[in-house]
Amino acid sequence: MTGRTHPSAIRRFGIGLVTLALAATACTSGGAETQSNSTDPAVDVDSAALTITPETGTEAIAPNTPITVNAENGTISDVKVDQVVADEAATEGDDAPLYEMTGTLNGDGTEWVSDWNLKPGAEVTVTATAENEAGETTELVQEFTTEAAVPGRRLELTHNFPTTGQTVGVGMPIIIGFDMPVTNKAQVENSIKVVSEQGVAGSWRWPDDKTAAFRPEEYWDPYQQISVELHLAGVEASEGVYGVSDHKIDFEVGRELIVTMNVPDHEAVVTVDGEHERTIPVSNGKAARNFDTTSSGVHVLMERYEHLTMDSSTVGIPEGTPGSYKVDVQYAVRTSNSGEFFHEASYNGNIGSANTSNGCTNMRMDDAKWFFDNTLMGDVVDTTGTARVKEWYNGWGYWQLSWDEWLSESATGEPQLTDGSGTPGSVHGEQ
Repeated sequence: MTGRTHPSAIRRFGIGLVTLALAATACTSGGAETQSNSTDPAVDVDSAALTITPETGTEAIAPNTPITVNAENGTISDVKVDQVVADEAATEGDDAPLYEMTGTLNGDGTEWVSDWNLKPGAEVTVTATAENEAGETTELVQEFTTEAAVPGRRLELTHNFPTTGQTVGVGMPIIIGFDMPVTNKAQVENSIKVVSEQGVAGSWRWPDDKTAAFRPEEYWDPYQQISVELHLAGVEASEGVYGVSDHKIDFEVGRELIVTMNVPDHEAVVTVDGEHERTIPVSNGKAARNFDTTSSGVHVLMERYEHLTMDSSTVGIPEGTPGSYKVDVQYAVRTSNSGEFFHEASYNGNIGSANTSNGCTNMRMDDAKWFFDNTLMGDVVDTTGTARVKEWYNGWGYWQLSWDEWLSESATGEPQLTDGSGTPGSVHGEQ
């Protein structure tokens, strides 16, 4: 199945999504029961017949095996999947309801395929119901178990940006860090569903084997809610390594704040929702060498510190060597991983008139505090006028790549639409 099937061609079913008024039947695992709802004795049609794979009694199947339900002489009206894990606490993530299995029904209602993978180490019960033309219902129940994710082979999250509850700027990427290398990147990408109020095209890219980053084609529209559903339970990240927990991240995109800075002008111009907000006198890198040249390109604001000791030894210039420094600053906001910050530099008498910093953007105290208090993680700084170009992998320099360049390195090779229609491919393994 694909999450991009046209809505008119599919119906989705899951736990609690469809309720049927069925008469009670004595049904056993692997057996089908038929209940007639017809009152016309002249009606003589074949009962609906159901099949479910995996078959009942199957043990220790791979968690990324799809559940498939097929009906003959009728249409599928309900599918419920119950999963019980002995050590439930070890598999519950941030949002247990994500474990409620949904599926995609084909256009004529005769085949249902699970959307997501199964919990590792689970006892699984699948209950399917179908109805024939006469209104007779048939129910089939099958049970099987899934392979456990053994210690040392369980994929877990190490970090994510943003976090639930945060308000971020329009340039904010979604970054997911894993504790183990991921080789089956397409399956993992397809297991993470991004939904925004303003649906757009976006895509994942992997800065390294343990980090996945998502950005839309253009900046996010401001003032909207975004959710990230990580259906990681059962995904096979690499051979024999399975995700064990689902997670959900809910964050908000705030107003659109853009900083434009042409370095030779010694000023940074701030706009909010397209309107001029503030012009800040600055002093940028003196450009005696590449390191102390402020980089040109699209920067995204990252972490921030009220107080920070800036030490050149942390960026490869040891104490006592030419160009080394160690200075305490206030109101520091990071723009790269190579040491660039917007920060207070009361010691710099050239703010607004000359570029004499070690590559950072120096501000006076009042402007630095304003910048610190009024910007968000994910706000955009567009810098021009220097010979040093920001690398796309330096911090969150993802907007340095065109959309086509960004999309070309997605493992799926296709964009993910954030309108809720789903991910571009299957989360399941090869069958």
